[in-house]
Amino acid sequence: MKILVTSDIHGNLPALEAVLADAGSFDAVWCLGDLVGYGPQPNECVERVRNLPNLICLMGNHDAASLGGLDLEDFNTEAQKSVKWMMDHLSPENKAYIGELPEKYHYNSFTMAHGSPRYPIWEYILTTNDARNNFHAFNTKYCLVGHSHVPVIFRHRKKDDQVHMEIPPAGIVVKLKPRAILNPGSVGQPRDHNPNASYAIYDLSLGTWELRRVAYNYQLVQKMIEEAGLPLRNAARLEGGW
Repeated sequence: MKILVTSDIHGNLPALEAVLADAGSFDAVWCLGDLVGYGPQPNECVERVRNLPNLICLMGNHDAASLGGLDLEDFNTEAQKSVKWMMDHLSPENKAYIGELPEKYHYNSFTMAHGSPRYPIWEYILTTNDARNNFHAFNTKYCLVGHSHVPVIFRHRKKDDQVHMEIPPAGIVVKLKPRAILNPGSVGQPRDHNPNASYAIYDLSLGTWELRRVAYNYQLVQKMIEEAGLPLRNAARLEGGW
C-alpha cells in the first residue's frame, strides 16, 4: 500500500498539482494540515484534497485561524493579513469541511498531528530537544508532523533517551525503524531554501519512507498572490524557499 504524505499546502494549487502528478499512483493520502493560508487558491486546494482517495486530513493552525479559532495576535503581520483574506474568500462549504477536521489522528503504528503530538495545532518541532519532549507524548512507533515546512526525521534511542536529527535526501528510500518523528516538508511553501514542493511516499508493506521534491511554476503563484492583494512577502519567499 503506497501512501502519499503531504503537509502545508497553503492554498498553492500549482504546487499541489505538481505533487499529485509526480507521485504517480497511490492508494491513500495523509495530509497533515494547513490546506489554506498564504496562497491565493484556498478553495481550489480544499476541494482538490477532499476528493483524494482514502484521505486522512488534519487541521493545521492556519486552517483553524481561517475559522476564527485562533487569536490572530499569535501570527506575524503577513500571516494575519493572509488569514483575514482567507476568512473572506473561503466558501461556506469549505469552511464547514475544515471545521470537521481532527487535530490528531491515530492509524496503526502512526500518530499524526500538524504541529506536535503534545500540542497538535501550534507547537513546532525544530530541534532535538523539541523532539525529545514530544517522544514522551505518543505511544505509537512513529509520529508524523508538519508545521515547520522543513523535511526532517528525528530518531529516538530509548536506552539513553538520545535523539538524532537527520535531513533525508530526496529520492532516497529509507527503511523506518521505531521510534521516529517524521516531517514531509511543505507542498506549498518550503522553508529549507529549496523552492521545490516537498512531500513523502510511505510504503506500508515495506515500511519505507521516501522524501521527494518536485519543481512547479511558482512564478504563476507569485502573480496570483499579487493580483489577489495578498502580502508580497508571501510571493517573494516562494522563489527562495524561506
